[in-house]
Amino acid sequence: MFKLLKRLKKSKFSVIAIVLLLCIQATVDLSLPDYTSKIVNIGIQEGKNDYILFAGMQMLGVALISMLCAVLIMLLSARVAAKLGKTLRDNVFKKVVSFSNKELSEFSTASLITRSTNDIQQIQQLMAMLFRIVVYAPIMGIGGFIKVLTASDNQMAWIIGVAILAILIVVGTLFIIAMPKFKKLQDLIDKLNLVSREILTGLPVIRAFNKEEKEEHRFNVANLDLMKANIFVNRAMSMMMPLLMFIMNSIMILIVWVGGHNVDEGAMQVGDMMAFIQYTMQIVISFLFISMLSIMLPRASVSAKRINEILETEPSIKDKEDIKKFDKTKKGLVEFKNVSFKYPDADTEILSDINFTANPGETTAIIGSTGSGKSTVVNLIPRFYDTTGGELLVDGVNVKDVSQKDLREIIGFVPQKGLLFSGTIESNIKYSNNNISEEAMKEAAEIAQATEFIYAKEKKYAEEISQGGTNVSGGQRQRLSIARAIAKDPEIFVFDDSFSALDFKTDKKLREALSKKTKDKTVIIVAQRINTIMDADKIVVLEEGKVVGIGMHEELIECNETYKQIAFSQLSEEELSKKGGK
Repeated sequence: MFKLLKRLKKSKFSVIAIVLLLCIQATVDLSLPDYTSKIVNIGIQEGKNDYILFAGMQMLGVALISMLCAVLIMLLSARVAAKLGKTLRDNVFKKVVSFSNKELSEFSTASLITRSTNDIQQIQQLMAMLFRIVVYAPIMGIGGFIKVLTASDNQMAWIIGVAILAILIVVGTLFIIAMPKFKKLQDLIDKLNLVSREILTGLPVIRAFNKEEKEEHRFNVANLDLMKANIFVNRAMSMMMPLLMFIMNSIMILIVWVGGHNVDEGAMQVGDMMAFIQYTMQIVISFLFISMLSIMLPRASVSAKRINEILETEPSIKDKEDIKKFDKTKKGLVEFKNVSFKYPDADTEILSDINFTANPGETTAIIGSTGSGKSTVVNLIPRFYDTTGGELLVDGVNVKDVSQKDLREIIGFVPQKGLLFSGTIESNIKYSNNNISEEAMKEAAEIAQATEFIYAKEKKYAEEISQGGTNVSGGQRQRLSIARAIAKDPEIFVFDDSFSALDFKTDKKLREALSKKTKDKTVIIVAQRINTIMDADKIVVLEEGKVVGIGMHEELIECNETYKQIAFSQLSEEELSKKGGK
């Protein structure tokens, strides 16, 4: 929690102002019982009406100062809490954006969303009350206790000790009972978010297999667990205020009982007893404030720990201090030199001894059976993962020695799953290059064979795209993703099985148009379909994470058994001999 409070540097003047106002408010509040005592002892008992009026006006002025301080404190506290919430959300978002795939796999998407919203909200709510409780309550409690002890008639001070002891027992007991549940509560929120997200994104599959009841049951279990935890915590915490109010009222009765006897015996004046009651209430109320903090603090401390986990996690992929620049004489050259890779915490290597070169002006294809490591190979190029062995060079420089921004600036990456953002068709194509002209944007769409369905839309390029591109088909998403990469006009194009959702006719037309646009570029294609890569200048064949063949289609079909098995499993001998229809 204290680590997060350090982020209040920008609000330090507001914090100082709050502390000063709280000190002023506490000071004037502590003076009120003295006025009460003097009004009763001097004004009423001695019949001095002028004194009553004078002291009453002073009390009214003091109360007005206290009210103004309280209003300003609440306004400033709300401002500081809101700023802290904004700062934390900014910091968490920037940290998550800097994460590599390794860190993103450690924190689930549902957990990251919960931490960015619910957890920060818990801290923001605590911050709105924190200064008032941490500063004001101790001043009132300690100040009231000192006033009672220094009073001439302090024979009832033991009553305050009894009240404080009773409050500490109640708060401590409930704190011990509820604390474990507070820790569990945020994990249960994560679980509910995870289940909800999986169900909502997987609805078509759920309906296709008639698993609605099963998923409803899974959601109900997660929802019920969260409800039970919430009920337990709320029941425990709801008992606190009635118990504390009972203690406070019991103390009032005890003061009146003991004080009444002292007044009757002449050991105490009525005004002193009334002042003692007020001081006692101030002390008890200050402890009530602290008990309110004990309700919010456990959950907020759990939330703070979860946020710190994100903020203190260092990305595994970082730029070096002394970054290098690309070699302009090797523009577009991609070289794999004895590259190996294994996922974090994995025992075995996914890739080993990968050696091949992708040259500018050529199309290099990568093919292999499912799980052979094709996508992993191309994910290493933009440094979504780092190699664990060997060297991967782009433009003649090891990718670990250049900045990630510079590296990704020269790569047009099209992922296996076409992902679109909420907005329009135009905004999605221009996502890679906001400065692109209308003509260049339309050319990119035309090369990607997207104009056919774009012009069928009512608003053409202004047609709305929903979140994730759910209002367009899989093939249309892929074509828009390809258009987005073309619009960037990079040195290196990487297509990670990006033609899988296209029909054969569209696939062929797209590749033909793309070859004209990328004649001076480096093109790397991962594909499952033989007909997509038959015309490639170089084909890299992978099997179980190793290169088992490199060459052109005619060479591999003759001498590479792995390539031959893949080819004949998809096309006939006659179709293969036509080499893509040529």
